[in-house]
Amino acid sequence: MMIPNSVKILVPVLALLLWASVFTVDERQKAILFQFGEIIEADYDPGLHFKIPFVNNVRKFDNRILTIDQKPERFLTKEKKDLIVDSYVKWRITDVVQYYKTTQGDELVAGRLLYENVNNGLRNEFGKRTIQEVISGDRTHIMNTMTQQATERAKTLGIEVVDVRVKKVDYPERVSNSVYQRMRAEREREARDFRSKGHEASERIQADADRQRAILLAEAYRDSEIVRGEGDAKATDIYAKAFGKDPEFYKFYRSLQAYAKNFSDESDVILLQPDSEYFRYFKDPTGKGKK
Repeated sequence: MMIPNSVKILVPVLALLLWASVFTVDERQKAILFQFGEIIEADYDPGLHFKIPFVNNVRKFDNRILTIDQKPERFLTKEKKDLIVDSYVKWRITDVVQYYKTTQGDELVAGRLLYENVNNGLRNEFGKRTIQEVISGDRTHIMNTMTQQATERAKTLGIEVVDVRVKKVDYPERVSNSVYQRMRAEREREARDFRSKGHEASERIQADADRQRAILLAEAYRDSEIVRGEGDAKATDIYAKAFGKDPEFYKFYRSLQAYAKNFSDESDVILLQPDSEYFRYFKDPTGKGKK
């Protein structure tokens, strides 16, 4: 059976009209329906929707959380000190109609307007604080405050600010070098202070050790002298008692000790008179020889 030419033409036309009459919106998008440039409907749920071909047109916008991350800005603190602040903003569309009216649906325009608001807020917040306050702990408070303020200001754009984050706070390069030099000088001063205290402690410990050494040596010398004195006293007492028992034998014994000590080496020489008392027992063991 032959299909008429009119049917062959009509089917593609109907298919084209059907395709032009529907549009889809997924969960990542927001859509606005226009009729000759005028907004007719918005906030479509995800799914398949219909429109009048060649009369209506649809524009879709990203409904996901978007990020604005521009170049770092220079802000002044309460002490009029420069800081380089690197931040970013996360945002998404909440009122697509208002968003379109204020930005014409251009993400770049929306980002610029939003970032101007955020930068102005950050400038004010940093201007209220010192460098120490910004670095030590106020950064979280600044970010929370800026998120709230930016959300209020962004309502006029149909935008919700999800988060404002300060990634990095730094000094300008010339100030960074100056701060680094100050920090280095401070650390060197602390190192010198520690070394000085260590040297002082070392000297104190050395002096105490020397004092204790001197005391120990003195006490040891004192004790040795006492023992030596007691020994000498005992020796003298023994010699005295021995002398008292047999004086002649004691003299003989002491003479032998003197001979042994004085002539312990072959090279020893002693010069005395031949009739010296020293040789009394050397010539006659009895000691009765001629003196």
